[in-house]
Amino acid sequence: MKFVARRAANGSVGVRSPGSMRGVSGQAITAILIVAISGGLFWLVEIYTSALRDPRYLDGWLLAGGMSLQLFFHVATKTGRLSPKSIMRWRTFHIFVGYLLVAAFLSHSNFALPNSAFDWTLWTGFVLVTLSGLFGTYLAWSLKTKSRVDERIGYDRIPARVAELAQDVKAVVAMPDPSADAIALPAAPYDAWITDLYTNHLQDFFEGPRNFSSHLVASQRPLKRLIDEINHLAPYVDAQGQEKLSRIWNLVTEKDALDFARVHFGLTRAWLFVHVPVTYGLFVLSVLHVLVVYSYASGAL
Repeated sequence: MKFVARRAANGSVGVRSPGSMRGVSGQAITAILIVAISGGLFWLVEIYTSALRDPRYLDGWLLAGGMSLQLFFHVATKTGRLSPKSIMRWRTFHIFVGYLLVAAFLSHSNFALPNSAFDWTLWTGFVLVTLSGLFGTYLAWSLKTKSRVDERIGYDRIPARVAELAQDVKAVVAMPDPSADAIALPAAPYDAWITDLYTNHLQDFFEGPRNFSSHLVASQRPLKRLIDEINHLAPYVDAQGQEKLSRIWNLVTEKDALDFARVHFGLTRAWLFVHVPVTYGLFVLSVLHVLVVYSYASGAL
């Protein structure tokens, strides 16, 4: 049990599976496409400039079209008509287009800071949407790659499941040794040692959310410390005690995964309160920006 526990606490065995290798190659291809398309955009803008045309209309409409697609993604996911696979495909496309929009925005702003209050508002809104989008991408990636979280539990279900785990670990610790009763001998000290382990190291861990800062950066050091305590005791107990420690180890790892999920699901909810409203606000400001630009161009103002 000791070897298995240490291996699981580290999170992996150090050998990449074919699926993970395919994921890395897919990300590399996506990055190359983003760089190539962004470079093509800058090259096209340079041609427009050499032809004495105003490139701001070209990259401006590309920027507006891309932002419309991003807004449509938010609307489509809220309708509830998309299947989970469709949502995943849309989310991947949403992130891909988001990176391309950064290149379009830099081109449209000519790599310069704004020079008016309204332009500063647009610039700030786009930066907030981009940064919050990158943060949301990191949250989704960390949940997928750094934890074995059962997504069927859901954020609202986590407190109830944690309470169940707290009761389960108490029941395991309090479970009597049946061999001692059978031969009417004094109870072995193994149960007392396991009780001390629970009292000194596990009771507080199971009483509520723990290790917020560690889970925020996906660190498993707190979990490893608890696993080490279990491993240190394992060689000194009998078979019944080892069975108890094995069950306790399973409960500890599940509780740690739920704490991780609580942090990242909570951050995902909080992130949406920034990313989505700012996206809608930026879209409204962009429409006003187009109206103002074409009003000036037509001489109406």
